[in-house]
Amino acid sequence: MIEPHVPAPPGAPRPWGEGGQSRARLPVRPGTGRFLVLAGVFVCAACGLVYELELVALASYLIGDSVTQASVVLSVMVFAMGVGSLAAKRLRCRAAAGFGAVETALALVGGCSAMALYAVFAWTGRWGGVWSGGPRCVLVAFSLTIGLLIGAEVPLLMELIQRIRRQDAGGAVADLFAADYVGALVGGLAFPFLLLPQLGQLTGALFTGAVNAVAGGALVLGLFRRDLSRRGRLLLLVANLVVLGLLATAAILVDDFERAARQAVYGGHVRVAVRTGVQEVVLTGGSGGRPLELFLDGRLRVSGRDERAYHEALVHPAMSGGPHARVLVLGGGDGLAAREVLRHPGVRRVDVIDPDPAVVRLARRDPALSALNGNVFADPRVRVRTADTFCWLRYTRRTYDVVIADLPDPGITASIKLYSQEFYGLARRVLAPGGRLVVHAGPVTSRPRVFWTVETTVRAAGLRTAPYRVARPAPDAAADPDHSVGRSSAATDWGFVLAARTRPDLTLDPGEPRLRTLTGASLRADARAAARTRVAGLLPSTLVHPRYPT
Repeated sequence: MIEPHVPAPPGAPRPWGEGGQSRARLPVRPGTGRFLVLAGVFVCAACGLVYELELVALASYLIGDSVTQASVVLSVMVFAMGVGSLAAKRLRCRAAAGFGAVETALALVGGCSAMALYAVFAWTGRWGGVWSGGPRCVLVAFSLTIGLLIGAEVPLLMELIQRIRRQDAGGAVADLFAADYVGALVGGLAFPFLLLPQLGQLTGALFTGAVNAVAGGALVLGLFRRDLSRRGRLLLLVANLVVLGLLATAAILVDDFERAARQAVYGGHVRVAVRTGVQEVVLTGGSGGRPLELFLDGRLRVSGRDERAYHEALVHPAMSGGPHARVLVLGGGDGLAAREVLRHPGVRRVDVIDPDPAVVRLARRDPALSALNGNVFADPRVRVRTADTFCWLRYTRRTYDVVIADLPDPGITASIKLYSQEFYGLARRVLAPGGRLVVHAGPVTSRPRVFWTVETTVRAAGLRTAPYRVARPAPDAAADPDHSVGRSSAATDWGFVLAARTRPDLTLDPGEPRLRTLTGASLRADARAAARTRVAGLLPSTLVHPRYPT
């Protein structure tokens, strides 16, 4: 008995082999076609992860606090991927055309994301202070857009795979995600070990966008071209060529763009700008009456206007009131803390531990910086070691009369371990009998909670403390008109914690070298001013439970 033919309802997919979304008409054998689709999945997954890592890395450098930036980027992107997967269901009937359009858009948005974020920060952000909402809005917008496009890839690719050769859904999903995860692995390793060191953040993103455009366009125009009309193929080809042209033009102009953005951020007197394996180092001024400024990862670390006041307050109270023949400087690769140390008679050895050899090379060779530090690294008593500060303290057997922690501000994710109870425990272990430790603890007036968390953490390591603050000299806007752009920190003071096994005396020796900015009376007054800001009830910060608000 022959069953009567019942026509399919309008809009229903046609049976396999009857056209529409039936078996794809491929220019190659189905096995080869399936392999090419999985290869496309691999490349697109690698590019997608590079976009994520690029946004995290650049946002951490520009905005700070890498944990927060990674959380914002990844959480927004994963959410958007889910939304993109749902939205792509409407494109399944035109999977090839939809996938081609998604990859073209993703190549343009992902490739240009780093330059856009850098541009918004350079021309709208406030350098060294509370930055404007522009960079974060752009970061969220790009994370959302890239996530939507990456999420749309999966259902479209699933449809394309099934059109080549039908198989059970579980097997198709397993193949698709295997290629996707392996591609993510390759992209995740290529970013820090290949793209970042060889091409940099901006060019690396542009190159990734170009690879994305070529892979997506080649897959659709080469393998599924019969699924597109002649007009559709032409539109997709032109769109990809335009995107590749834009990315190539941006790559050609990237050096000029970076110089212009750097001048917008640092002013027009950048003399040195280098990206090391540790951080970005920028040196401005130092000639023509312009004060020298040293920026590390975008944060002002040395200013010729006020560095003398900072380093005198950091070094001389710790060098007073006890032996100081052997001194350890943690950080301080600029040589300025060591300069103040060597002003004291009786110093026999100064060990400087800094993680970045590029900073030490600048301190040795740059005429303005070496003049500022008094060519201190030519003194045979000064010995420099480039090493991770925490690890060096952990394994050294030496002991010191004075330990000076001249480190980045607490609250920056990269330096939190250097303000932990474990770190101060290691510092306590290298103190000789009667030895003293001094810690730069950030501004007191603007961030009292951070300052007193440092003091609490030092005490938790078994040391007695004498906290103090020193007012920061006001900038002379008339002497430096560029200073008004906000490149310098908005903090009005510096906070320090002097510590020892027994309560240290906060004083200056009568035989102290003549100081320009610090006196015994002002030091005691500054200690009383700091004490009035005390925040009670704080807990110490540890490696597994950092407590510095950001």
